[in-house]
Amino acid sequence: MSNLLNSLGKYSLLLIFLFYANSTIAQDGTIYPLETPDEPNAIPLGTGGVKDQPATETWFRQWGDPMARNITVATLTPFLPEPGKANGATVIVAPGGGFRWLSLDNEGWKVAKALADQGINAFVLKYRLHPTPESLDGFRDSMNRTFDAAANSAQGGESRPRPVQRDLSDQLEDAEAAYAMIVERAEEWGVDTDRIGMIGFSAGAGLTMHSTLNSKTMKLAFIGPIYGGMGPVEVPKNAPPMFNVIATDDFLFNGQNGIIESWYKAGIPVEFHLYQNGGHGFGLGNPNRTSNRWFDAFIHWLDVNEFLSPKSTD
Repeated sequence: MSNLLNSLGKYSLLLIFLFYANSTIAQDGTIYPLETPDEPNAIPLGTGGVKDQPATETWFRQWGDPMARNITVATLTPFLPEPGKANGATVIVAPGGGFRWLSLDNEGWKVAKALADQGINAFVLKYRLHPTPESLDGFRDSMNRTFDAAANSAQGGESRPRPVQRDLSDQLEDAEAAYAMIVERAEEWGVDTDRIGMIGFSAGAGLTMHSTLNSKTMKLAFIGPIYGGMGPVEVPKNAPPMFNVIATDDFLFNGQNGIIESWYKAGIPVEFHLYQNGGHGFGLGNPNRTSNRWFDAFIHWLDVNEFLSPKSTD
């Protein structure tokens, strides 16, 4: 567990560095203010607010993507397949952002739409976040300080930041509430409750793993941590099959595959895709990266493992 928490802590220290490191992407890395978009289908989860959070939710744009910070109200947004296409399989999608913001488009809505196109019920989890400065200038400054510390660490500087231990109790509560709502409304949404899985990106991968290791109420059929922490963990006896993706040029890899070994030694099915390149935060893919085919591989994995069709009752 300590290895997982260390991996989760690194998100808040190093994620900005990753945005800068991926500067080859043809988007502007400057943080711009963004008017809060409409989310007409977002359903409040009723899990409460965030302690010691005076700021309200605000949005910004970076790398061309809309992102939200200071989220105090968790929601769940359904993306359901067209009538006649649904197969009953269901995925909770957890975007990333170092638990300080959420990349809701790149690692949420776009992924959910792609899943729905495959006949899969998808639900984007907008979970509560740790506070950031209320003003955008203050947020930029805090991110710049994080980047400076991370760059120094990545270049072998003498002053290396220590990983921050994050309290994920709010985020786990949000994930459990999302799962409970999906089960409660399963008939309405066409959900097969035996085939509910969860995938997450970066910090969302950390939340996916944290839910797998700690939740007493979620019975996930499968999980997909996408470019998450790679340290070893203690695997529960009832842990679900895992599909895992990361690129070699992602700082979270660093030659580690402890989480894969943990699943393998526990005798639980695991599939691991280590890509030559892709960096961090690539979502469904960036131009000319070998990691761009991971989603196709994921759908194939779901199909081969019979998650895309009801289990026989014979």
